[in-house]
Amino acid sequence: MRRLTILLISICAISTSAQDKIDKDREAIKKMCGCFEVTFNFAETFSYSKDSLYKPSETKTDRSLEWAQLVVDENDKIVIQHILQVGNPSEPIIIKHWRQDWEFQNQDFYMYNGDNNWLYEHKNSKEVEGQWTQKVFQVDDSPRYEGSGTWVHVDGKSYWENKTDAPLPRREYTKRSDYNITVRGNRHEVTDYGWVHDQDNDKILRTTGVEDVLIAREKGYNTYEIVADNRCKAAADWWQDNQEKWANVRSKWDQIFARKTDLSLEQKVDNKVLYKHLFSDEFQRLEEISMIIDSFVK
Repeated sequence: MRRLTILLISICAISTSAQDKIDKDREAIKKMCGCFEVTFNFAETFSYSKDSLYKPSETKTDRSLEWAQLVVDENDKIVIQHILQVGNPSEPIIIKHWRQDWEFQNQDFYMYNGDNNWLYEHKNSKEVEGQWTQKVFQVDDSPRYEGSGTWVHVDGKSYWENKTDAPLPRREYTKRSDYNITVRGNRHEVTDYGWVHDQDNDKILRTTGVEDVLIAREKGYNTYEIVADNRCKAAADWWQDNQEKWANVRSKWDQIFARKTDLSLEQKVDNKVLYKHLFSDEFQRLEEISMIIDSFVK
């Protein structure tokens, strides 16, 4: 009887400890919500190109105000929508930005493989035990990249790390054609002033049947400094007015992801990229949105 009691106490202690860990993970993720002054910093650090005329990308620094809206808050899923607020503070311009979904012990992945193609991959439960998948989406809620990792809470720090294949960043894809994959080394760390997105990226040329070619390496260091929520009021209000439409967009994409098969998207339809279709006020209802998104799915 005494042994059984000890065993039950041990099981309860393990279960409590695991739940405490999940609670810490969720707390860290949700600290990425709010109003932030963001500083974007990118610099190409090393070049490996054999082209004598190779020119590295220019160092880029930029600043903006960004509202990170908590959209879904469930035990095993947290969704955060980022919204840029730029221009004159009295009459700001609002731009729907990237979205990040965090899913606990997710087993279904869409892994980028170049040329607007994502390969579906299913992982077994042991591979993702205790891990959170960060799924990053484009401004039109189409997939961008995703990867799984464990949140670490040690020495007063909370951070998550992963390395995964991704498309070219928006600042590069109209300027560079010598590489087609960004292997992103992502580190998200919560700080006393907000959070940091620290990146060590490889610029890769991938060709079917040929070994990947490393073109260059890049350092990214983006800081998110928390400020008063009222500074992002225009962005928060915009989301309240437009959230129903974008819930319809997410719903349609969820139907496509539920197919659990490789995904390939057209670059343009009717000579326009997807976000230009969806950013139009013309499309609001799920039926209209579904028609547009389906036209891009090959």
